Amino acid sequence: MRIGILGTGNMADALGTHWARAGHRLTVGGRDLAKARRLADRIGHGTQAGDLHAAVAAAEVVLVALPFGAGAEVVRTLAAPLAGRTVVDCANPVGPGFRLLTGHGPSAAEQLASAAPGAHVVKAFNLCHEDVWRMRPPVFDGRPLAVPLCGDDTTALARVSELVGDAGCTPLPAGGLDRAGLLEATAALFIGLWVGAGADVQAIAPPLAYATGPSGS
Repeated sequence: MRIGILGTGNMADALGTHWARAGHRLTVGGRDLAKARRLADRIGHGTQAGDLHAAVAAAEVVLVALPFGAGAEVVRTLAAPLAGRTVVDCANPVGPGFRLLTGHGPSAAEQLASAAPGAHVVKAFNLCHEDVWRMRPPVFDGRPLAVPLCGDDTTALARVSELVGDAGCTPLPAGGLDRAGLLEATAALFIGLWVGAGADVQAIAPPLAYATGPSGS
């Protein structure tokens, strides 16, 4: 696939490195071309660098690896070239006190979709720290990490599912884009438990076999 990355931070680096190793053709786009070139060089495997428009123009899939708020602003300026493309949103609208910044309004992913109404937005990769995505692969107790996906377009979901697999993870369909807010709220909860309370969030849910209680009860 041809993948454009908007942003030059840690998520761009971590995910882009997996995808470049898998043989996808990447273009890193940033307002600061020097930073974009440094990230492209670090990712390697023929990764190109350019401005934000160049990253979108070359892409079938665009990863928006930008902070909440900035992502929608940038996507709005690129709405026309993003039409028809798959757009991956990995942002978490989490503020001080692990507060969900979107409140009762549209999710971060839905805000991207509104900013570029012709694009096919998929929410993914938002539940883990960037260093988890650097793992090769993220496997725990012998089980690959599952990555929930929320989106409405079947082609976009198939593309992002492939990219999840290329990161060594298992795609987990989680409903339409209207459910992206649930993923973002889950991230706020998890981050608060991990960072604020030092808690293991895996301990808060029973295994699937016990989801409805002990069998035979």
